[in-house]
Amino acid sequence: PSRHLKSAVLPSIASAAATEAEFHQQLFQTVEELPRENLFIALGGEHSITPEMVYARMPEGGTIVQIDAHADLRPSYQGSVYNHACPMYRLWQKGYSLLQIGIRSLHEREAELIKQESRITSYFDRPLLQPEIWNELLERLASLQGPVWLTIDLDGFDPGLISGVGTPQPGGLTWHQGVTILQTLLGNRAVELAGMDMVELVPEANRVSDMLAAKLLQKSISFWGMARGFNQHPETGSQIGVVDE
Repeated sequence: PSRHLKSAVLPSIASAAATEAEFHQQLFQTVEELPRENLFIALGGEHSITPEMVYARMPEGGTIVQIDAHADLRPSYQGSVYNHACPMYRLWQKGYSLLQIGIRSLHEREAELIKQESRITSYFDRPLLQPEIWNELLERLASLQGPVWLTIDLDGFDPGLISGVGTPQPGGLTWHQGVTILQTLLGNRAVELAGMDMVELVPEANRVSDMLAAKLLQKSISFWGMARGFNQHPETGSQIGVVDE
């Protein structure tokens, strides 16, 4: 359906002269001004960018679906609440529910928080190899309703697949696991997708990680568009005439 969708690429947000707090406030204000009816996708960058975008696009609350190797539930890290180890804690503090997928690296305090809090559900990567756990995750994604934000930290995938990330961890999702997760979530018409982000890509010379990240993004847009009938629309007005796989 990508041939039936029009896209607009926005300029990057300048951050060189800003403090952490100033940058995140600027990010919030920029995203808040964008039309709510459009699908919003952010490309990072550190995972620290996620909370302000969620606050702007999903202020009434909702569910964060997080693909990640790390829990990102630190209250602060290296002296900052804006560190990339902290975004999910900030969102949890604001009342959002978290559905974490692919986690395999976390501090003991993060593990304790996950055990104690009903608003945090974590699917660790190794148990997902068990058919009953995998099917449970897919059923959960298929039954989600209401506002949802999808955040994809690319280190959630096996580094043998996507190695160009900031903090790689052994293990992780396979390509087909990742695509199935995206198809199940984004094909769910009961989900109101407030936006999504893809973060922590570190480009490498061979560009393999870049290509796979782009392919994941294309799949995400296609699954979202197909669930809403864009593949049934006439091609009049299409930006480009391409043959999709």
